[in-house]
Amino acid sequence: MRSRYTAFTLKDEPYLRATWHPSTRPSEPIIDEKEPIRWLGLDIKSDLRLRKRKVDLSHTPECDTVEFVARFKTGGRAHRLHELSRFVREPDSDSGALRWFYLDGSFPEKK
Repeated sequence: MRSRYTAFTLKDEPYLRATWHPSTRPSEPIIDEKEPIRWLGLDIKSDLRLRKRKVDLSHTPECDTVEFVARFKTGGRAHRLHELSRFVREPDSDSGALRWFYLDGSFPEKK
């Protein structure tokens, strides 16, 4: 997750594509080069909270979730992106080595 956040801050489109699962990877550009966005920080939520949430989820070593809050500024306004991201671990198509791929994400309900 941290490496993908860094890729967003650096506008590293090739890395984001390489770490996005092919079944859900968008065909359109991920990064808008014209959008003036400044990333301010990443907060990975504690594993304990995730474990509590996973009580009702089937957990396998090939799948995992990461809850995070990323802060950014655009158009003079600060924003927060709170996401529960799903990852899957599969063999890389080039090397065959197991690696993690971003699958998709959902947005937890605000309390």
